Amino acid sequence: MREFDACKRTPIVCPWSFIPKPFLVSNFFPQKISVMGIISLSDSQPLSISATNNRKRCAEVMEKAKDQHPWFGMEQEYTLLDVDGHPFGWPKNGFPGPQGPYYCGVGANKVYGRDIVEAHYRACLYAGISISGTNAEVMPGQWEFQVGPVEGIAMGDQLWMARFLLHRVAEEFGVVASLDPKPIKGDWNGAGCHTNFSTASMRVPGGINDIMTAINKLSLVHQQHIAYYDPHLGKDNERRLTGLHETAKIDQFSYGVASRASSIRIPRQTDNDGYGYFEDRRPSSNCDPYNVIAALVRTVCLDGDDRKLSLIYVPTSGGQQP
Repeated sequence: MREFDACKRTPIVCPWSFIPKPFLVSNFFPQKISVMGIISLSDSQPLSISATNNRKRCAEVMEKAKDQHPWFGMEQEYTLLDVDGHPFGWPKNGFPGPQGPYYCGVGANKVYGRDIVEAHYRACLYAGISISGTNAEVMPGQWEFQVGPVEGIAMGDQLWMARFLLHRVAEEFGVVASLDPKPIKGDWNGAGCHTNFSTASMRVPGGINDIMTAINKLSLVHQQHIAYYDPHLGKDNERRLTGLHETAKIDQFSYGVASRASSIRIPRQTDNDGYGYFEDRRPSSNCDPYNVIAALVRTVCLDGDDRKLSLIYVPTSGGQQP
């Protein structure tokens, strides 16, 4: 999202999504709303939108695939930072102990910022967002919340709203919620936005065949998907998708059952049942969800020109950075 230059022209907001605002509620003002919308440049150009706003293109893709009922669940990882950029809860001089005891941890010596996470969860519930869980992540000070399952374009709308509420809640606590996919260099996990996906045919007995067909389609356009999975055409993910810290390598496509080191993970329950969903582990924590879900639907659900992805990942000269 970018700030509109109001000094040059007066913007017009064309709203498409409203949520109850979980702040400043009182008897005098019983409910406020937050609005998500398109910034138009003039009355004569109601859909003249920013090049960084991908919702309209995503909505067109979802309309073409609506009969297949694509469902999504996105796992948004983020890192809490002090205002000076230091990870929240970390020693001011040095580092915490090695990774291991922090994931889904309990205790003040293992988990930092749970009150922030719980406040954000409640704010999302109040706002009507389909938030379905939270957990402490592998790196101390890193967390995740899940939104979904949600069908179609609503996935992008809800994740953007949930991100807004996360930043707003973190502000109340005097901390920063960073979506950087690799905020700390070295032997520390990065942050992603794993995306769970299924169509109606995948969710019925025998659906594993359609899941495997989808994975094969994705394998043929791996470099293209990488370009859509972070805001800088894959450059941000180069720091994260190294083949270490529960990731696959950025330049190699892979899949596996219950594997966190693969591009695509087939949940064990899906493999056992023979139907369900799969998880794309490649999207970065700072991805545009509209780009991610549109790319998945175009590759898996559409045909011909509608399937083609115009962007492609080009590795940075010199290779990946740890």
